[in-house]
Amino acid sequence: MIDSVQTDPAQTDPAQTDPAQTDPAKTDPATFEVIKNSLYAVAEEMKIVLAKTAYSPILKAAGDYSCGVFDLHGEMVAQGPDLPIHLGSMPDAVKAVVAAVSAPDEFRDGDIFIHNDPYFGGSHLPDVNIVSPAFYDGRLLGFLCVRAHWPDIGSATPGSYGAVTEIFGEGLRLPPVRLYAAGVLNRDVDAIIFCNVRTPDERRGDLNAQIAANRRGCTRLSELADKHGADVLTRIMGEVMDYSDAMMRALLRELPDGEGSFEDFCDGDGILEPGATEDETFMVRMKVVKSGDTLVVDFTGSDPQVAGPMNAPLSVTASGVFTTVKMAVDPTSMIPPNSGCWRSVTVIAPKGTVVNAAFPAPVVYANHEMSHRVSDMMFGALANFMPDRVMACSQGTSAILTLGGVDHRTGGRYVSYETIKGGFGARPNKDGVNCVASGISNTMNTPIEVLEMSFPVRVEYYEIITDSGGAGKYRGGCAARRAWRILGNDAQAAVCCERTKSPPFGLAGGHAGSPMRIALEMPDGARRELISKGAFTAPSDSRVLFEVPGAGGYGPPGERDPERLRDDLRNGYVSEEAARREYGVADPQALLKGARQ
Repeated sequence: MIDSVQTDPAQTDPAQTDPAQTDPAKTDPATFEVIKNSLYAVAEEMKIVLAKTAYSPILKAAGDYSCGVFDLHGEMVAQGPDLPIHLGSMPDAVKAVVAAVSAPDEFRDGDIFIHNDPYFGGSHLPDVNIVSPAFYDGRLLGFLCVRAHWPDIGSATPGSYGAVTEIFGEGLRLPPVRLYAAGVLNRDVDAIIFCNVRTPDERRGDLNAQIAANRRGCTRLSELADKHGADVLTRIMGEVMDYSDAMMRALLRELPDGEGSFEDFCDGDGILEPGATEDETFMVRMKVVKSGDTLVVDFTGSDPQVAGPMNAPLSVTASGVFTTVKMAVDPTSMIPPNSGCWRSVTVIAPKGTVVNAAFPAPVVYANHEMSHRVSDMMFGALANFMPDRVMACSQGTSAILTLGGVDHRTGGRYVSYETIKGGFGARPNKDGVNCVASGISNTMNTPIEVLEMSFPVRVEYYEIITDSGGAGKYRGGCAARRAWRILGNDAQAAVCCERTKSPPFGLAGGHAGSPMRIALEMPDGARRELISKGAFTAPSDSRVLFEVPGAGGYGPPGERDPERLRDDLRNGYVSEEAARREYGVADPQALLKGARQ
């Protein structure tokens, strides 16, 4: 069985070549621009409300969430400056709420829906969606949605990142249900949720922050309807998506037609065969065909879904595709990101494969790890016919560490969830970036001070790794290494990483970046390497050690500008040994002395 994702082509106007051009049936350009930008301001203000009121560091400091405005059908009209990984899956989440209600007139002002089920439009269980209908004078205008990562949603492992073989083991699974009905809390649903999480006070704080963000969005939409009229506002919501569709098609037509293929293997799914010490790898395969103003991405030939949680729902796979399409086709970010952008893109994947999971396959890791992989592979496939619009492979993993247990300082439970930053891929005209979120991610580094105040850990080093960026005419971004010392009581830990076996690839002759490395150092100094996924116990006074992947380089290393290489040597990004080995520099010291003269 083959499944595909394509947004509603009936709303498309392929013949339109000038996105700024309007016809008499459409809104005047000035009003259109005002409302279009106001809709994005609504999503951005929701983001601010969430960041200022959330409890957990992963939300208030790192920003692992997205906020969006949606039309009556659940199509995304505007997304805030949030996470690209949610481009494809958030509309499915809102559409699931629309589908769960038998008729539009059954929505009530003050309704709030909650759900996280990947098989009802979610991504993975820790990503909790809060969806609110927005009204003006009794009329339904559309919906607001905040998707936020909860550091814990139950399951056997703090942080809900265990290696399990069915989605039932991943935590509390919520189909679209009313948490509030016309402003009244459903106490039964509320009780079920907070009986199933380890840190209910923190979770309630995050939930209330999501609700507050949605309420702010509802207020702002109502104000727009009051100022411009509900008819004008809802009509322009559709026009904004048409605008993005027309712009995407116009830019696609300017690019060369062609096709490209790419395949790569993942480290494994975290489920070891009896007696095995290594995880089994599996393959992802794609073919991309660009013709005129359309793009088709076909994953036929990818491996069947695996036992562990590395299986992606189709909407998660599509998010990885959409991220790369937006970056490659629209590098200056002219096109507003919304559902209209993707009408020209078709994603095909056989049902029951690692890129289109069938229920009840577990999916928690795949939400970000498979999305990273798909996004990076898209660049590799597009390099075959548009090499000036791609980038080498970035770190290719969210590099997750979760820690949980009892905090010796307070006697209370804690759950820590962190995503560690590595290299950003080199491009056809510039180097990559060191230690920054890349690809489908847009989260920030959590300040060490916040981390150490919030959880019983000490970060003993956090530094750039020399020689981790792939060599090239343009060097890949360097990676980071970090050590967490476990303080007080033992911690239950879990990791979810990729690129331990397939380092981030270079393009156009550029070399690969360094791979992921994970280890547990015991209090007596004994050290053991860990596989890339799964749970373990970290004893008190032990250290968890991460070396996050560097990024691939672009172009032959021999063509690197000597001035750039001098800077690399001076800054410690490249060692003298690597300058000789990778770049063919006979005397690195002479190169450095030349820079000082």
